Amino acid sequence: MDAPAIETFPNPKPERDYEIEISCPEFTSVCPKTGLPDFGEIRVAYVPDRLCIELKALKYYLVGFRNEGIFYEQVTNRILDDLVAASAPRRMTVVGDFTPRGGIRTKITATYERSRKSTPRLPDSVTP
Repeated sequence: MDAPAIETFPNPKPERDYEIEISCPEFTSVCPKTGLPDFGEIRVAYVPDRLCIELKALKYYLVGFRNEGIFYEQVTNRILDDLVAASAPRRMTVVGDFTPRGGIRTKITATYERSRKSTPRLPDSVTP
């Protein structure tokens, strides 16, 4: 999938820890085994460092999964990896809470926490 770019903007309060919560209750992708649509909610919670995620760009990024055959575990971890790469947060959690199928409900939680020893690396397209 050629995903739309995840855009960011400067954090208005980089000196403060605060959490941003984002919910996408209409997430869709495709089951790679059956080709049938999968439905669920993607929730993102993060503490920004220098950058915040721009919501319209995030919406277009998530819509890009609508026609992609991808397992729940893979899509949840991929979203986390892509958002961390774009925004270099202090910490982030992505939850994929998928609609029951065949009587089974699946919820995937993927987390990232930057080591306190490491210095944040800004994405290549951002200059401090």
